[in-house]
Amino acid sequence: MNSNGSLLLSPTTAIRPLTIGLVQINNSFSGQNYLPYSVALLQTYTEHNSADPTRYRFLLPLFKRVRIADAVDQLVDADVVGFSTYAWNGRFSLEIARRLKARNPNVLIIFGGPHVPDQPEAFMRANPFIDIAVHNEGEAIFLRILESLPARDWATLAGVSFIGADGSFTRNANGARFRDLDDVPSPFLDGAFDRLMAANPNESWIGLWETNRGCPFRCTFCDWGSATAAKVTKFGEERLFKEVDWFAKKKIEYIFCCDANFGIQKRDVDIAQYVAKVKQETGFPRALSVQNTKNATERAYETQKILSDAGLNKGVALSMQSVDPTTLEAIKRDNISLDTYMELQRRFTRDRVETYSDLILGLPGETHESFLHGVNLLIENGQHNRIQFNNLSILPNAEMGAPAYQGKYGMKTVESLIINIHGERVELDDDVHEVQDLVIATAAMPLADWRRTRSFCWMTALLHFDKLFQIPLLLAHSISGMAYRDMVEGFIGADAVKYPTIAGIARFFEDEALSIQQGGAEYVFSKEYLNIFWPADEYIFIKLTAEQKFDVFYREAAQLLLEMLRAHGTKSPLDAIEEAIRLNGALVRQPFVKDDVTLQLNYDLLGFWQNMRNGEPAALEAKSMVVKIDRSSKPYDDFQTWCREVVWWGNKKGAYLYDNRVEVAERQLAGHY
Repeated sequence: MNSNGSLLLSPTTAIRPLTIGLVQINNSFSGQNYLPYSVALLQTYTEHNSADPTRYRFLLPLFKRVRIADAVDQLVDADVVGFSTYAWNGRFSLEIARRLKARNPNVLIIFGGPHVPDQPEAFMRANPFIDIAVHNEGEAIFLRILESLPARDWATLAGVSFIGADGSFTRNANGARFRDLDDVPSPFLDGAFDRLMAANPNESWIGLWETNRGCPFRCTFCDWGSATAAKVTKFGEERLFKEVDWFAKKKIEYIFCCDANFGIQKRDVDIAQYVAKVKQETGFPRALSVQNTKNATERAYETQKILSDAGLNKGVALSMQSVDPTTLEAIKRDNISLDTYMELQRRFTRDRVETYSDLILGLPGETHESFLHGVNLLIENGQHNRIQFNNLSILPNAEMGAPAYQGKYGMKTVESLIINIHGERVELDDDVHEVQDLVIATAAMPLADWRRTRSFCWMTALLHFDKLFQIPLLLAHSISGMAYRDMVEGFIGADAVKYPTIAGIARFFEDEALSIQQGGAEYVFSKEYLNIFWPADEYIFIKLTAEQKFDVFYREAAQLLLEMLRAHGTKSPLDAIEEAIRLNGALVRQPFVKDDVTLQLNYDLLGFWQNMRNGEPAALEAKSMVVKIDRSSKPYDDFQTWCREVVWWGNKKGAYLYDNRVEVAERQLAGHY
């Protein structure tokens, strides 16, 4: 290397191909690993567009977390190493790069991806082992960097940042995005993954797939639109169909679609139909996860209905994030129609397509009151399957990451470990943990209110969405008009003397919320329950079962709900509430239960419940019936299996309850309530 840092190649080394290492570390998911799509794009683009492709020799990419020392050993002889970074691999990638540079000072280290700050001077100076940072689309820039070697003159190269030999910092303006995405060759069709898959025959792979790029929306918490905020560009339809065929041929079970707004293009209906057709013919892929478009109600409905009918999704995500107008304006989502989401929820419910709604806790402008109102509104609108209550974390390139924005809304953050829901605690002897800046309070939602709201989320999930108490809540709301939020708050505020079990649950939720505010994990780790991290509500579900406190819980819950209804002025038919509680308790899947159970009911509670869940008119009918609950056809003799299959796998699809059927039904002379 000469004095200005450029690579010196002797006549002998001049003909030696440059060895290129690529790193895209993804988290494992249920024993599966993502194909490193982003870095495969760099390799494929280089091999197609280089003036002399034989000049480069690509190592197998690093794609999952390993010991850092082992990662460095694999890369130490590389001439160039490119890192694709995001929140889940940022610190890990930096540590690999730091140690790698220490062992091989001549290696050229390139960082790209959404985790590289858009204004990166502080980042670059804090990590001087990074030679050059790439912004926005990286394929063409990566090739230009390689083609410039052995010189390191990047003064005119668009979309890069670097610190010069004199210590000066340069941030060149971004270049133009690809107008035709088919200028970027497909890593699937061009064989970029063939060597990797052959070298790892026992891996179960998850596919990352793009059908378009770009996002026209500017949500302040998201770095997707912040990075582009531009017209959506598309890959060719014929290419995409061939990629679907590739996934099927390689028996890729799960595909995560990286589009910000699947359904935004008219042709997305055809793409969904093609994936469904290939699955029907080959059995693969088994699932396709997409992010719904925001405003195109009809296409969003049609594409998701196709995927649902084909069994390609476990539920349709409706990402409201908030239903409060003040908050939606603050996060620049007021141009996204809330009515669209509400109509989609109603239509999917009517068509028996499960949905789950996303809400984010801690958004600017959101109050405790407005958040609870939003939850109540979604349940009243028919969301009985799942609301995902997500904590707000700050992404570096999102508008929300700016100190001025956070100051405007009084946002308080704490650094906490990034933990995956249902993730294992994997302790390597040489590792770096990833962290996030988690919002734990705002001017509109002070610290105490954030804890109250977080506790409310968990209690709502436990009672309504984990199905432990859903039937009584639906019935109580129907016959009394009492708001769902008021009933949930009643459980949170339960008297500790009269209702010690329920009050203990509420205290646990409050303690967990406080722990998060102090930098603790977002989820509850349990070594005894599968050695994974659980949402607090699911942990309580399991704990009630393990400690054989279900009967005590239902006795207290029955007394508490009836007390609330009487205080509300509800007089009749409270005996139906008692029946609903008895029915709901008997329906919850439990381990070590092998005998069917038969219940004599005086009301058609199952018909009422199903009508409510299906978005149909629901009036409680007095009707004598015998309900048989099938608890023998699939008993759970192993507690850990029950934890996995009922509580964990039931999260999105809500499959917590036994099957049931009505054996005898005789109408009585009674009315509806």
